[in-house]
This record gives sequence, C-alpha cells and structure tokens, in this order.
Amino acid sequence: MNPLMAARAYAQAQGTGGATAGAAAAAGGPEFSQLLSNVMGDMTQQTRAAETQMTQAVQGQGSMIDVVTAVSSAEASLETVIAVRDQVISAYQEIMRMPI
Repeated sequence: MNPLMAARAYAQAQGTGGATAGAAAAAGGPEFSQLLSNVMGDMTQQTRAAETQMTQAVQGQGSMIDVVTAVSSAEASLETVIAVRDQVISAYQEIMRMPI
C-alpha cells in the first residue's frame, strides 16, 4: 500500500471518502506532516475513548457493545498509523539505496 492509498483508506475510514483526500493533496491541501499529525491525534483520541469505555464498563456504567466498538475503532486507527509508518520507512530505505 503506497502512502496515497493509506491516506485514502484513512479518509474512507473516517467517512470523508478517498477522492477528497487525493483532491486535497493535489490542490495544495494539507501537508504530509499535517496529515500525519491528524492521524496520530485521531488515533490517540480513539484510544482514550476506548479506555474510557472500558473503565465505565468495569464500573458497571457502560455496556460491552460500546467497549467492543470503541476498541475496534482504536484498533483500526492504530493499524492505519502502522501502515503509514511502514510506508514511510520503505520510502526512506528506497531513497537511501539510490545512487548519488
């Protein structure tokens, strides 16, 4: 998966559609660093929401369905971040193999 595909997958998971992410990047949209910042912020927010849901369930104030949904959402966000990280590392390694 290349970085643009990862960005589109992330955008689709967030409900904004892949075409918007590609169009925004082509039309001078957010920079790559800003995109990474947003992805990391969303992942952190979803992880905290999952932790909150788990705490509420342990205290008897929440339902297991909410916990499973929150954990699943946090897991999907983490997988997106990992996929982007892997692509960045792959791109870096490819650049380092190029002759000067």
